[in-house]
Amino acid sequence: MDTGRLSLITQPTHMEPKPTREEAEAALRTLLRWAGDDPDREGLRDTPARVVRAYEDWFSGYADDPVSFLQRTFEEVDGYDEMVVLRDIRFESHCEHHLAPIIGRAHVGYLPDRKVVGISKLARVVDAYARRLQVQEKMSAQIAHCIQHILEPKGVAVVIEASHECMTTRGVHKPGVSMVTSMMLGAFREDSRTRREFLAMIRHPNASNGV
Repeated sequence: MDTGRLSLITQPTHMEPKPTREEAEAALRTLLRWAGDDPDREGLRDTPARVVRAYEDWFSGYADDPVSFLQRTFEEVDGYDEMVVLRDIRFESHCEHHLAPIIGRAHVGYLPDRKVVGISKLARVVDAYARRLQVQEKMSAQIAHCIQHILEPKGVAVVIEASHECMTTRGVHKPGVSMVTSMMLGAFREDSRTRREFLAMIRHPNASNGV
């Protein structure tokens, strides 16, 4: 894998030391004052601490290593070499431009080559990248390249559908709009039939069985 693609699946390396909890809470008190309110009033007194705890949950993906979730694989699959697809993986993320929520679903598929992974691990990979400050296009690429790099399948497909609160609650104020991105690698990019089968399966689960 080239350096550019590898950087998609690894953690940021050039960072200053992480601020303390006290520093984070002080920054939030400043923001509350900037918004025009009094951080010392009863309703806001504990808000900085609550927000810091929420951030620990929302951005827990920085503490996760997506690669580690895919390390344990299984090769006893009796020659199974058809598509493996996990649909409708709900995720919650945040826009790196406005810190606004991104709520959506990810669909992940791969064509195994000798080894498969437990399906819950695919969902964990999605969450590990979602629980960071994100751009949907980048997140789609990160998930796909991580699976390709570790499992070395014949191909990987990722489709993400999500609504962005930075668009619905500010700016153009357009609720009900979904953004769709896709990342196709290997057979899914090179073979239009394989790509069509995947897209049919994530919209109509029984399509490949003729049902």
